[in-house]
Amino acid sequence: MSSVGVLIVFAIVGAVICAKCRVPAGAVVFSLVALVLFVATPAGQGLPEAVASFLSTVDDSTTPALNHQPPAGSEAVG
Repeated sequence: MSSVGVLIVFAIVGAVICAKCRVPAGAVVFSLVALVLFVATPAGQGLPEAVASFLSTVDDSTTPALNHQPPAGSEAVG
């Protein structure tokens, strides 16, 4: 796929055109196509792992607050 960059640009341009014409469904579809094409490239192959790592870190840091537990090592009384 040597021309995947051109396809990504066309998908982004399509999303912008749909957004300007106030067609949100078309803009979302074009954005998803651009994202899928980007992940298919060597530069974007690490994106799913990076997003998963970020969400795991957010989950690990927010779970104690949501369960009303003190942070580990804080030695808080309660």
